[in-house]
Amino acid sequence: MSFGSNSVGMGSRVVAEIFPHCHSMASGAIAQFPLSLSIKNAMDAGEMGLIGEQFDPSVVGRIREEEFESRSGSDNVEGASGDDQEANEDGPPRKKKYHRHTPHQIQELESFFKECPHPDEKQRSELSRRLGLESKQIKFWFQNRRTQMKTQMERHENIILRQEHDKLRAENEMLKDAMKNPTCNNCGGPAVPGSVSNYELQQLRIENARLKDELGRICILANKFLGRPLTSSAGPISPQGVNSSLELGVGRNGFGGVANIPGSMMQTSLEFVEGPVMSLTMPHDRNMLIDLALTAMDELIKMAEADSPIWIKSLDGGRDVFNQEEYMRTFSPCIGMKPNGFVTEASRETGMVIINSSALVETMMDANRWAEMFPCMIARSATTDVLLSPSVTGTKNGALQVMVAEFQVLSPLVPIRQAKFLRFCKQHIEGVWAVVDVSIDTNREGLSADPFQTYRRLPSGFVVQDVPNNYSKVTWIEHAEYDESIVHHLCRPLLSSGMGFGAPKWVATLQRQCECLAVLMSSTMTVQHQSGISPIGRKSMLKLAQRMTYNFCSGVCASSVRKWDKLCVGNVGEDVRVLTRKNVNDPGEPPGVVLCAATTVWLPMTRQRLFDFMRDERMRSEWDILSNGGPLQEMVHIAKGQAPGNCVSLLRAGAMNANDSGMLILQETWNDSSGSFVVYAPVDVPSMSMVMNGGDSTCVALLPSGFAILPDGYFGHGGLINSNGTMVKTEGSSNESGGCLLTVGFQILVNSLPTAKLTVESVETVNNLISCTIQKIKAAVLET
Repeated sequence: MSFGSNSVGMGSRVVAEIFPHCHSMASGAIAQFPLSLSIKNAMDAGEMGLIGEQFDPSVVGRIREEEFESRSGSDNVEGASGDDQEANEDGPPRKKKYHRHTPHQIQELESFFKECPHPDEKQRSELSRRLGLESKQIKFWFQNRRTQMKTQMERHENIILRQEHDKLRAENEMLKDAMKNPTCNNCGGPAVPGSVSNYELQQLRIENARLKDELGRICILANKFLGRPLTSSAGPISPQGVNSSLELGVGRNGFGGVANIPGSMMQTSLEFVEGPVMSLTMPHDRNMLIDLALTAMDELIKMAEADSPIWIKSLDGGRDVFNQEEYMRTFSPCIGMKPNGFVTEASRETGMVIINSSALVETMMDANRWAEMFPCMIARSATTDVLLSPSVTGTKNGALQVMVAEFQVLSPLVPIRQAKFLRFCKQHIEGVWAVVDVSIDTNREGLSADPFQTYRRLPSGFVVQDVPNNYSKVTWIEHAEYDESIVHHLCRPLLSSGMGFGAPKWVATLQRQCECLAVLMSSTMTVQHQSGISPIGRKSMLKLAQRMTYNFCSGVCASSVRKWDKLCVGNVGEDVRVLTRKNVNDPGEPPGVVLCAATTVWLPMTRQRLFDFMRDERMRSEWDILSNGGPLQEMVHIAKGQAPGNCVSLLRAGAMNANDSGMLILQETWNDSSGSFVVYAPVDVPSMSMVMNGGDSTCVALLPSGFAILPDGYFGHGGLINSNGTMVKTEGSSNESGGCLLTVGFQILVNSLPTAKLTVESVETVNNLISCTIQKIKAAVLET
């Protein structure tokens, strides 16, 4: 086997790569380096061909590292001294001399190196004198030590780079496998590779141009209504993204991955999820919602004008009646046409409230405070997204948010109204604000289907204006479309009159709640029959009464606040709704199986007459089995308004025997133009004593029962206001309807074991209790 000049050239190239600074080194000088000696011996043995064909570059790096380690002075072995190196440069090659430093010398040099890696001539002379070494030996030791330090750093960086290289190579292999076998992220099946055709690309360009024009129009409207420019982060389609075979070939839809293109304006579904954040992935979806809110605000302002032709006076001259024809001529549908089978509900009401405009706006824009202000109308509410922040810090001007809510009427015959809507707040002038709600458009392209198909909230809200003495003038607008077929015929007049979900109900509730807050915050407010109750105890008692009211409403209306199971029992009438729930670990209720039964009936008596009878402690024994057959004694009376019937009271029932200390009954009552309310719950004496002393009321177990007295929908001259706002005469009508709707609701613990099964006898017992109570109330009121 022979090696020609190519082999020698290869050997020279390897040496040059290892020592790039030694290009002019003579061949005889190779013997001075251990690495060079190994390569020279390999050439003499005829192995250079193998090095050229199967050479691993990583071997060079390892050999260099070993060489520097062998030459390190910190390992007690040092390279040639300065005299040896000079002799090799001036004369012929000779055997190299080695000099080993003592451990003491190495320790002193290492200590000095840590403080000063580059000593000057004076410092080197001092070290040489102190250690007994020549100055050149000190000089070359520091040079070797710096070289070793640099090599160690390079070695560490090499390890890191090698790890990153291995990681990138593994990711590359994964991407190659993914490209060979693409899968659909939606269904998990194999994806069909495709590409964007010229037609699809042209459609995308057209859609992009249209959205740009729409965005410009929205910015102009936002500048007009918000007083500040509106910017968008939407960008054009990236040409690189369109031509990318990776993005198009591994797509997530049938368009070959167009939806994955950065900046793509393809319309996707808009999902609304209750929680702190709602993600809007496409910029134009957000812009469409902003445009919808601006349109709704403009419609609300025009409908709230005093001389608006959209409203005409009713026959009795007391109510504003909605003019459907004028409305259709003035406005175009902002959320699509009315669905088939839906009826229109529209009302307007104006009133004075004891609250300033900014405080009212703050309450309405906070989901929790809004629900607390209208506890018997809102079962739950939440803000799911904030689309626009206020334009001025510290105010709500320009705020736009997405909300979800459940609206309720205190009757099991009226289904819960669930809605997802926009809420937009705008300050028009100093002291004048407007807040508008509108259901999110589900018919326009680009938005997902609305799961709540029985109710649509058209532009509704209020305009509030400050007046002297901390009062405000509120003009409320309620406009909705709903499926009337799911409402019991007994309650349809109530909804048509506006006393169910309409503006009169909202304004009456707002007036009563603001009056209640003013009374409770008044420094002159006193508690009658105090019985030693402190201000802290009064606050704790009011919180307990508030929770009692919420629990009663959730049972009567079957909202999602609590999970109820509906029961169908043959002997129970179709107008009686029976629900059951098992309580395991809720300290606010007794553990066990809870049964709730509720119904609504019409009674031939006025609301005020029935309310006065229900809250009369002397007549309690006529219908309440908790009274033990005698009158109740009022121990504590906390007023919640100017009217005597708006209060929270603590009643004591008569003792059954000498050893019985009696039972306490917590009760809340209120009365306004939209309805009346009586709710109560028995409470044991130790728990109530703890609450009155300022203790925590959340651990007091309550099972509330009560009554809601609602208008029957007939007003003025004994006529009925239909869905179009027209007064309709009815047979036998007089100047006063003389009737009302009474909702009765009982919650009873039928078994103290949560695992127990509900029996038919328990359901029939509660059903009989409701029937007997209604008959007793009707007979007793008619006799008085």
